Amino acid sequence: MHKQLSDLYAALCARAQEPAPEGARALYIAGRRCGWATHAACDALRGAARMDSDDTALRIGEGMAPGKELDAVLKQAAELLRQANCLRGWRDELLDVMDGDQALGVIERAAVRPLGLLTKAVHLNAWTPDGRLWVARRSLSKSTDPGMWDTLVGGLAGSGEDLELALVRECGEEAGLDEPDLARRSPLRTILRIHRRLPEGYQVEDVLTSTCVLAADARPANRDGEVMEIATIDVDTAVHRIIEGEFTLEAALVLIEDIMRRQAAGAV
Repeated sequence: MHKQLSDLYAALCARAQEPAPEGARALYIAGRRCGWATHAACDALRGAARMDSDDTALRIGEGMAPGKELDAVLKQAAELLRQANCLRGWRDELLDVMDGDQALGVIERAAVRPLGLLTKAVHLNAWTPDGRLWVARRSLSKSTDPGMWDTLVGGLAGSGEDLELALVRECGEEAGLDEPDLARRSPLRTILRIHRRLPEGYQVEDVLTSTCVLAADARPANRDGEVMEIATIDVDTAVHRIIEGEFTLEAALVLIEDIMRRQAAGAV
């Protein structure tokens, strides 16, 4: 089974590395290369104050320094994208605009994909003491991958949010798990950076995961309405559903990576 899993993992990793959407242009914010803006996003922002678009690039806040003025320009960019119907919904959540490890500013979460901005997703891969996996099925109202199976917990870190604390927050919202429930959790580790085409733009995302064996009497329950079902499944069922395409790409990567790690440690 190890060869099957390693081949499956390699195939999933290959799927997670797609070129930028056709017509996308390099995005510069405050002179720093930050992402890939869709053709539609470039059209929506062309001619706006402190925004410039040509055949090769979209530049926002050229010559500006990080701070309130740049944040105001980024807010205006998100609002213009919204008016041009480039966004899927509006979350009223701010995410950091990153240049490497430096935050340049903040922007509305719904605007990150049309601009191809880097995000960081934290996942909890949870096990029962007898070796079954806790998994969650995404709500049909989710803008990305509605109705698909997912890790028990997964979400984006907010602006300025510590990644470990972001995971604890997501565990509470998505699975009703509080910090005492996570005592046997491993520190977050980065699996890979996804580059994936989406209908609304480009997903550039660091996928981080933590492994946890929940107590035998744990009963995860969703609190935020973003999950329609929570269940436990055995490893063979998880692998089969991944092969059949029933899991999100990110969840499939997290699950297979963790199964292989546990197999190598003799835990599965």
